[in-house]
Amino acid sequence: MRILLVDDETLSRQPIADFLEEQLHHQVTQCGDGKEALKIFTAEPFPIVLTDVRMPGISGLDLLMRIRSVPEGRRTSVILFTGYADVDTAIGALRQGAGDLLRKPLNLEELAQVVTRMVDRQNFMTGHADQDQLPEADTELLTTDIEDDYTFIKDSQIEVPDAGRVGIYSDDLRAVMTMAFRLHEDRNIPVLIEGETGTGKEILARMVHYGREGDDKPFISINCSAISPGLFESELFGYEGGAFTGAKRSGIIGKLELAQGGTLFLDEIGDMPIDLQPKLLRALQEKEIYRVGGLKRIPLDVRIIAASNRNLKTLAEKGDFRQDLYYRLNIGWMQLSPLRNQKDSIAALAQMFLVQFAQQKKRRFRFLHRDAISILETYSWPGNVRELKSTIERVTLLYDDIELKPDHLAFLSQGSEYTPKPLHHPIQLGSLTIPDDELDILSLESEIVRKALAKCDGNKSQTARYLKLSRSALRSRLKE
Repeated sequence: MRILLVDDETLSRQPIADFLEEQLHHQVTQCGDGKEALKIFTAEPFPIVLTDVRMPGISGLDLLMRIRSVPEGRRTSVILFTGYADVDTAIGALRQGAGDLLRKPLNLEELAQVVTRMVDRQNFMTGHADQDQLPEADTELLTTDIEDDYTFIKDSQIEVPDAGRVGIYSDDLRAVMTMAFRLHEDRNIPVLIEGETGTGKEILARMVHYGREGDDKPFISINCSAISPGLFESELFGYEGGAFTGAKRSGIIGKLELAQGGTLFLDEIGDMPIDLQPKLLRALQEKEIYRVGGLKRIPLDVRIIAASNRNLKTLAEKGDFRQDLYYRLNIGWMQLSPLRNQKDSIAALAQMFLVQFAQQKKRRFRFLHRDAISILETYSWPGNVRELKSTIERVTLLYDDIELKPDHLAFLSQGSEYTPKPLHHPIQLGSLTIPDDELDILSLESEIVRKALAKCDGNKSQTARYLKLSRSALRSRLKE
């Protein structure tokens, strides 16, 4: 949808425009002041206007009132944002018909939710051309519908116990997530999850276990490739005291018993010793086990979820995995696609990780540069989502910037031994080096002011204090 973005601060306006265009796929027209915005709007009205409140000349509130004063502007959704939000500003904006008021620096998830809600409003108005505004009852219905089903960013990020926030940004992943919640409802169905390393198989297993509402039953995980064949049987089934040399007198409970009432997750089941596979098959079929060296039958109430980074059907055809166990596990089969086949999800996932790690490490990162997005989308990601997450974490560890830029990702093409060069050298009084030929002092001053403004997150008062300038002196330099 066409959006008019109005902000006198280019450093904050451009990343917002990039986010709206690259990740939400809207058509954005930018302008730097209210007067220019009003001229552009009058020539060709926009369905959505996103504007800063405090601007020289025509303020955001004045722009809102002038848009509302013309017939073409009565249907326009106007979103205001400000770094100086107060009760009077909020009340004034709402009384003038603002769609919403956001606080700077903008939270991208909140921005996405608000813009999506305004898009829904415009779509509704298009279908009800005889109305100048949404009827109250329809507004309530539309809001409920948005909150429950449509808000893209909110619905695409879910919290999974013991796994944290998970991004669901593609139709394939949404289908898999839906299947996981359905499988949660029937604990008798074994589940097999296949996918390359790093695609999130254990996270999906946890989604099957916890479902939508959560589950307080145990989730026990065992990595089949990390246990030696000689210990595998006792690790899985447990053993009675004295069952073998070196066994504890009291015996030990196996992973299957620990998972009673809950879920046993068998990661990399393709590496399970083939001579033990019939015993697991029997446990699945009979719902009972015997400990190693034991004679007592132990009833089982355990959901089995298995995962493999190899194709189990191919292994079974080659005789490297039992076909009967494969067909038993394959009842609840799910496949996770590699990240290279989900290029439309990469930018959204990277943005989610960027915000997450910036908060954890107290960095200023908030946006992805469009060229950085291109690098991320063309990289092959052999380690899939796990590698993407580690990449973003590494960037936030090494750098502190507002926007993730291509230079931050240089190590992707230069190997793990790459040592990043500093993106900037602090100016040290008394140790400045100037060029031999000439120096454009005005351009240098302009760059210093812009970098100081970025360092202060666009806050002009803080920037003025940092540069030891008055507000008026800073304002005049920003206009030059």
